[in-house]
Amino acid sequence: MTSNQALAEDRTYAATAGAQAGGLHSDSHRRALFDHFMPRIMKCRLEDLVRETPLQSMEGLSRRLGVDVLIKREDMQRVHSFKLRGAYARLRTMSPEARARGVICASAGNHAQGVALAASHMGMAATVVMPDITPVIKINAVEKLGAEVRISGENFDEACAHAMALAKQTGAEFIHPYDDEEVIAGQGTIALELFRQIPAISGGMIDTLFVPVGGGGLAAGIGLVAKYMQPDLRLIAVEAEESASMRAALNAGSPVTLPEMGFFAEGVAVRRAGDLTHALCADLLDEIITVSSDEICAAVQDIYEDTRAIAEPAGAIGVAGMKRWYASLSHRKRHAGHQRAATILTGANVNFARLQHIAERAAVGVSSEALLGVTIPERPGSFLDFCRCIGARQITEFNYRYAGPPDGTPAGDAHIFVGIALQHGDRERSQIIQALRENGYPVSDLSQNDMARAHIRHMVGGRASAAGEKVLRSVFPERPGALLRFLEGLEGGWNISLFHYRNHGSEYGRVLIGIQVPPDDEERFAAFVERCEYPFAYESDNLAYQMFVGSQDYD
Repeated sequence: MTSNQALAEDRTYAATAGAQAGGLHSDSHRRALFDHFMPRIMKCRLEDLVRETPLQSMEGLSRRLGVDVLIKREDMQRVHSFKLRGAYARLRTMSPEARARGVICASAGNHAQGVALAASHMGMAATVVMPDITPVIKINAVEKLGAEVRISGENFDEACAHAMALAKQTGAEFIHPYDDEEVIAGQGTIALELFRQIPAISGGMIDTLFVPVGGGGLAAGIGLVAKYMQPDLRLIAVEAEESASMRAALNAGSPVTLPEMGFFAEGVAVRRAGDLTHALCADLLDEIITVSSDEICAAVQDIYEDTRAIAEPAGAIGVAGMKRWYASLSHRKRHAGHQRAATILTGANVNFARLQHIAERAAVGVSSEALLGVTIPERPGSFLDFCRCIGARQITEFNYRYAGPPDGTPAGDAHIFVGIALQHGDRERSQIIQALRENGYPVSDLSQNDMARAHIRHMVGGRASAAGEKVLRSVFPERPGALLRFLEGLEGGWNISLFHYRNHGSEYGRVLIGIQVPPDDEERFAAFVERCEYPFAYESDNLAYQMFVGSQDYD
C-alpha cells in the first residue's frame, strides 16, 4: 500500500468517525490535515519555472451579482494551465536515481503539457500516453515541449492503464494528474499566492471561494490552504453536471466510477474521483454544486468581457458556479453575508474552432437568445404577417422552408425555426411568446432543447416521410474510422434516413442519426443499440425533430 493510499484510508475513516461524532469538519480532522500537508505546501518552491499569476477584479460580473468578484489568472502560466504547478512539485521531489529513469504520465491535455515542460526544465526524459481521440493540436503541443508521445487506448482510462504498465516495465516514475500528495501540494501554492494578493486588490478578505473540480487535486490543495488561512471561509466546489464524479463520491462515501459522462468540459471530465482527493474534499468542502454546459459557455463570455481572456470550458467552471450560487440566494442574504468572492481561471487551452459552438451555447446560458418553433398558415402573406408580429427585434436565426404539395397549391401549416436576441432575458422571452400566441400563432419554446440547439437549427429545409424512422443522438470520438466502425456494425436491412454531424475542435463530435426500422424488427434494433460502443439517446419524440425534419405525418 502506498503512503497516498494509507492516508486516503485514514482520512476516509476520520471523516466517517467525525460525522458520527457530530461533523466532518472537527478541529482534530483539520489539525491532522494541516500538520501533514501545510509544511510541504509552504516549502514548495516553484518560482524558477512557475509564474505568480495575477489576481484581477471582474468589474462587470461584480456589478451584476452585487458581490466583489476576483479571479486568479492561472491561464497565464507558460502552458496556459495550473497543471504545471502540481507536475513540477511532484518531479522536484524525485531522487537523482528516479530522475535518471524518467517520468511517464497519461493525459489528453493540460497535465501532459505540465509534465512535459517540467521534465524538460529539469533535464529529464518524459513519455506521455495519449488516447487516440486526442486532437493533433494537443499532440503537437506536447511534442514541442520535448516529450515522447505514445498513442494508446480509446479513452483516458485505457491510456492511463497503458502508462502505468509501461512505467512498471521501464522503471519510469508514473505521475498521476491529481491523486498524489506532491501534486496536491503544488496546486496548493495557488492559494498561498491568492491570500497574499487579496488585501491589495479588494481591501479586505473574501467570504466565499469557488474552486473547480475534476479529479479533485486542485480543490484539495486550495482547500487545505484556504481553511488553514481563513477557517470561516465558505469553500464551494464546482463540477460539470455531465461529469460530476466528486459529487457522486461524496454522496456514496467513497469514489465511484460514473457509468457514463459528457466531455464538453474535457479538462474536468473525470470518470472517478481520486481516493486521496475524495478523502480531503470530504473534510474540507462546505458545499459542492454542478453547472450545465450552457452555464459554462456563458461564463466563458463573462470572463472574456471582463478580462479579455478566452477560457477553455473547464477553466470557466468556477465563474459558472459562482453565478449559479449567488442567483440562488435572496437579495437580502446576498448583500448581508457574502460581499467578496474569488475563483480560479484554471486554463485557456481551447481550440479556436470551438469558439463558434461556445458562443452559440452562451447565448442560451445567459438567456440572451430565444429559440422558438412557430406554426404559421401555409398561404401567401403569412410570412410577412409573422415578421410584423415579431416587430423590430434583432433576429439571430431564421429558418423557413415552404412545405406545400408538389403542385404549389396552398395546403396546411408551415413551421418556422427562429432565434431572437433578448435584452431582458427570460422575462422578455415570455412576453414574445405571449404576444405570438395572442396573435394566433402556436409557439413551442425550444431554448432549452439540446437537440434543437445542436442539430435542428442547422438542418431546417423540409420534412420527409421515412416510415419506421428511429432517431437517436450520440457522441462519436473524433478519430479516423469512428463513423466507419459504426456503419460496419450496423446490421443489414436498416436504412439510414437522416445523419447530421457537428464538431468544433472537441475530442467528440455530436451526431444525430435516423434509421428506418420495420415494426417486426424493433426488438433486434433495440438490442443493437444496447450493445453499441457509443452511448445513444432516443429522440424520435423530440418536438424539434417532429416539427422540422420528421415525418410529415406529424401534422
